[in-house]
Amino acid sequence: MSSPLPDLPDDVASLKALIEDEIATLRAEVRRKTEKHVPTATATAIASRNSVPRLEGSLSLAAGDDVPDARLAAGLPAIPVSAALLTPVRNDSGAIEDFVISAGNQVRSSEWLEAPGRQVGQRFLQARPGAATSGLLAALTEVFTTGKSLNALSVDYTEERHGRLRRAPLLYYAASCGDQLLTTWRPARSQTELLTLDAQHIASMGWGHWDLLSGGVSWSEGLHRIFRTDPHMPWSLTELCDAVLPMEVPALAELITAVLAGEEPAWTRVRFQVLGEVRTLDLLGRPVAGTDGRPWAVHIVARDLTPQMRSRRRLVETQRESERLRQQAAAERRIASVLREALLPTHSRELAEQGLTVAAAYLPAEPDAAVGGDWYKCRPLPDGRVLVAIGDAVGHGLDAVARMAQQRHALAGLAQTSASPGEVTTWLNELVCSDPDALTATMITGRIDRNHVLRWACAGHPAPLLRRAGEVSPLPVDHLGPLLGLMPGFPYETASVQLQSGDLLLLFTDGVVERRGEDIGEGMDRLARSLAENAGRSPAETLERIIADYTRSAHDDDACLLAVQVN
Repeated sequence: MSSPLPDLPDDVASLKALIEDEIATLRAEVRRKTEKHVPTATATAIASRNSVPRLEGSLSLAAGDDVPDARLAAGLPAIPVSAALLTPVRNDSGAIEDFVISAGNQVRSSEWLEAPGRQVGQRFLQARPGAATSGLLAALTEVFTTGKSLNALSVDYTEERHGRLRRAPLLYYAASCGDQLLTTWRPARSQTELLTLDAQHIASMGWGHWDLLSGGVSWSEGLHRIFRTDPHMPWSLTELCDAVLPMEVPALAELITAVLAGEEPAWTRVRFQVLGEVRTLDLLGRPVAGTDGRPWAVHIVARDLTPQMRSRRRLVETQRESERLRQQAAAERRIASVLREALLPTHSRELAEQGLTVAAAYLPAEPDAAVGGDWYKCRPLPDGRVLVAIGDAVGHGLDAVARMAQQRHALAGLAQTSASPGEVTTWLNELVCSDPDALTATMITGRIDRNHVLRWACAGHPAPLLRRAGEVSPLPVDHLGPLLGLMPGFPYETASVQLQSGDLLLLFTDGVVERRGEDIGEGMDRLARSLAENAGRSPAETLERIIADYTRSAHDDDACLLAVQVN
């Protein structure tokens, strides 16, 4: 090779021109040295020999030659693959119907197939019963009849042995030899070849060999798989350059020029365009030195990193999306936390002055959420009464929070009037019905006066539970009305109940009693038992025990509880 090599090209055309120049220089130098050292007489003999036409692919005998069968049979053990000498068997009409194995060697083409030397004297169809269905017998008959040799006939040979179907992919070769047929066969793939193919596939690898003098190119199946090429048409080095991405030309040029200079460069990462897809390969080149020490051939190993690169890109995209969702969730939690503090505040000491002890708990459907569509309200009103309310706006997340806030603030404003809970609920229903974007909601609204009389209205919400003297029962709901936002103009009614000292009133949303696959009545009974079992405990202690016994699944709704005890 000429040295030093020129500067690295940065485009495909220049890289291909450099490769062609280096190969042409190599061939010219080798040709010049070869002609200089070959004697004239030897060169003449070589030329004379090369001028004689050669016959390939068949066993040819000159006219008049007589090769005894014994001599041909004696040579079979020298053949490294399974070989047999076959004699045709003809029927009454003279047509070949079978062959007899006259001689054979001891090479087995498969562990379950007998060596032909152990089947001498047998009919071919007796020794190889699968030959008829596989088309092998017809192919051998044609060779004997036409004299045309058989070259690498692929036979998927199948045979039943001891009740099991056996299979062996074989390659058959055959040639007519006087009155007999010489045939050989071998496995289509050796175990080593199969293991090599599996290794290439598993490791996503392949390799190619380029003979710079003869121009011969051979690729492994792994390399053909990587570049999606015809197995019979491997690319030359210049054709390989046509597939490289323009920005990757310098990397490929550095690898090839180093190998052409006799060096062994480290792994080089290069991207190629293969049938519209970008494939990322790690390439390792190695020069194969000739008799003069110069690289006469190039060997390149390729490791396909495309699947890993795809996975890495997907991982990066997933991490980026996860980070975006994490930041969004964090922002929503911050917003929801502020809303919770604003909308669900800690109850003031003013309630105690009214003779009431209150505790509340909120259990969002999503553990990371601070607040959802469920809400409660318990606060003194200017006229000395106490507003008690609980509701459930459909949905989750910030949208539900927005609807909850709207309904809760609307209730707070309407509660300032002297209207009854039924009238307040009727007005709130009209407000929800008039909003085209609003969804339905449930709600209980009530007032507790100084004499501890509860007046309340219900819009599709579960009835509160009353614990009195250790007994628990739901408040009557004869006056129950439909969900808010469902029936415009519906007049909601007000019911009354006298609360006594020691009574504990528990308001809750349906997320406390509803379970997927369970009747809501079972949830109501479970909550009532828990409330009864904690008789004598304060509202806060009662809610703690209820929550401790509370289990939820991934699909449960928000849950909210409000406990009001008369001191």
